Amino acid sequence: MVAIPGSEILSGALHVISQSLLLPVIVGLLLFIGYAIINFGGLLSEYSSRIKFDIEEIENIIRNISNPGTPEEITEVVENSNLPKNHKEILIKLASNSNLGKKSREALAKKLIEQEELKAAKTIEKTDIITRLGPTLGLMGTLIPMGPGLAALGAGDIQSLAQAIIIAFDTTVVGLAAGGIAYVISKVRRRWYEEHLSTLETLSESILEVLDNVKKEKSVSK
Repeated sequence: MVAIPGSEILSGALHVISQSLLLPVIVGLLLFIGYAIINFGGLLSEYSSRIKFDIEEIENIIRNISNPGTPEEITEVVENSNLPKNHKEILIKLASNSNLGKKSREALAKKLIEQEELKAAKTIEKTDIITRLGPTLGLMGTLIPMGPGLAALGAGDIQSLAQAIIIAFDTTVVGLAAGGIAYVISKVRRRWYEEHLSTLETLSESILEVLDNVKKEKSVSK
């Protein structure tokens, strides 16, 4: 077989690059599995402290907000509720801006809810990255040592081949484990955050409606 001029240099460069990636891949896998395990513990802690709301509790909050419906009463109802702290801050901020126009209040509510959505997305984004990159790094860790392993097999060096296979299997397992744990964390947290945001949007719309009615009543009384 006739060798193409320069092919040996190019293949040698590819070999050096691929082998130099083995250490970063292993380090990345260790970081991923460590981060996934820590976040799994955080997920359990979050579950234990998570506040669950059924439709009846949300309905009671809406009724209390609507009766009598003044900004001060809305603030008191929100503060005495079991809502998460960040949700209370958003709803109280909406109630305290009752002097704004309807469009301005709606714009403020939209912006505040978007900030909460962005926070949730940033939290989930990290484990989503591990879900994608964990198995990818595991596959890279499988393929990189197989080249020298097959070369060692051709030379009759069974010990080097065995070492390469061990590294290949270990990186595959760790990559899949990190991706699997991160997938579960992202899936569960996404559902939780969607429920929280849905509750926040519902209560925000209720407060906006109440404030709008109060403002109309004041204008009529004048």
